[in-house]
Amino acid sequence: MKIVACNSNLPLAEKVAAELGLPLCNATVRRFADMEIFVEIHENVRGEDVFVIQSTCSPTNDNLMELLIMLDALRRGSARRITAVMPYFGYARQDRKSGPRTPISAKLVANILVEAGANRVLTMDLHAMQIQGFFDIPVDNLYAAPLFTRDIRGRMKLDGEPPLPYDAPPMDIPGGPHNLMIVSPDVGGVVRARQLAQRLNVDLAIIDKRRERAGVSEVMNVIGDVRGRYCILVDDIVDSGGSLCNAAEALMKHGAAAVEAYVTHGVLTGSAVSRIGQSPLGMLTLTDSIKATEAVKESANIRQISTAALISRAMQAISDESSVSSLFD
Repeated sequence: MKIVACNSNLPLAEKVAAELGLPLCNATVRRFADMEIFVEIHENVRGEDVFVIQSTCSPTNDNLMELLIMLDALRRGSARRITAVMPYFGYARQDRKSGPRTPISAKLVANILVEAGANRVLTMDLHAMQIQGFFDIPVDNLYAAPLFTRDIRGRMKLDGEPPLPYDAPPMDIPGGPHNLMIVSPDVGGVVRARQLAQRLNVDLAIIDKRRERAGVSEVMNVIGDVRGRYCILVDDIVDSGGSLCNAAEALMKHGAAAVEAYVTHGVLTGSAVSRIGQSPLGMLTLTDSIKATEAVKESANIRQISTAALISRAMQAISDESSVSSLFD
């Protein structure tokens, strides 16, 4: 196995390599003066099982192009199998025609990845599960729910729970653990929220909202009794933070004791970090699928948990031709 890292999330790639006890492949990804991307691999990859780690987050097009050129370089270097490890899959929100004469960009990206040389894709919490069907190659979609479950149970300091391998603020739930409630911020995320609620054996509530235009949402109703409950919003992507903050405000207005959020991918564009800092959210927990900005690192109510162990185990399973689905438990 060889691990190659592009530039979008080097800290995560280094953690994954450390988990596997392997060095990162010696490769160069740089820009010419006109910003064209140049890739050079300084090791022999002929006949190797190669994993390329690259989230296609902002700057999305640059990071996607880096990945495509790296895939092409590995294919031309006669790698036996090339797996694109994309902790965050950009363009995933464009998974259908949203109106007349609009693209399905997620399908286009899938086609380009395969054409560039990817033999397999490993990703996490795709925005829409049907994107797996856009590929004619195997796609392994990991879930952050096991990480979130362990983190929440560890923060509640339940008896029998192993200590967390990192500093985590305690979760003091009035009335005890059974007063916890998982909340989906929209109807489309109910399946994801229900899975976490089932893992924790707690109740589920749903936010019903109406989106007037892109990036702006208006909370209409809270389905479920949240009075006095410690609410945890669960979602796959937080972008501008408007929907998440509106949902938190709606829950507090309906009598929630406190509100937190667990989100897989922290896109956090524009003034999102500031907006979250001024919101009723006690804490926003993200994974490191997207590299944290300085604003995120300095925020008092945003934290990251690492996906390195999960991703490294999936990569090892793929390399060994063993079960990846066992990691979903």
